[in-house]
Amino acid sequence: MTEPDQQSARKLADLKAFLQRKIQQNEQELTALQSYLEVVDTLLAERSFRKIEIPVSQVEKIKKSSSALAELHANAVPVTTNDGVRIASMFVEQRRLDVVPEPSVRLDANSPPLRSFLVGKVLESMQAKDKEAAAAGTIQPESILSYSVEVEEGTLRVMHVENYGDERRLLELKNAVRWTFRRMYEKVAAKSS
Repeated sequence: MTEPDQQSARKLADLKAFLQRKIQQNEQELTALQSYLEVVDTLLAERSFRKIEIPVSQVEKIKKSSSALAELHANAVPVTTNDGVRIASMFVEQRRLDVVPEPSVRLDANSPPLRSFLVGKVLESMQAKDKEAAAAGTIQPESILSYSVEVEEGTLRVMHVENYGDERRLLELKNAVRWTFRRMYEKVAAKSS
């Protein structure tokens, strides 16, 4: 086998492994969602609500929106604890990174890992470098990294990062987000135990 053929075979094997991991993650998420639905059904039954019969046309709309939601989740990069608990999802689209905590996870927006590390050391540092590069004329001013953190009653809802830069910086950001969210989750878990 020639060297290009070997490289091609390695790439295909890597792609296969990646696809298998994604399928496994999606199957785990589907199992979790089904168990959540069972719990909701049980709670509704306990409160003597009747299940509503949905007209067929509405069922089709729901299926279409569910497939859009499934597609959105398929494009998500999960942020999990070392134990495999999903605590957030990262969505990358064009030059934008959005990080959304799971609805069941309440992360303190004033937590030091978020404010002092992710925002203070990582995002502000990247933004300062971009401003210097724009001043030097190596990047356009509209390409400067910007970010926002949406908070509701002290709980982190969403973090947006625009113009993250190249793939190396995206990887650096993803790693910083994973580390930060894991530390934040550990603090929440420690308080509840």
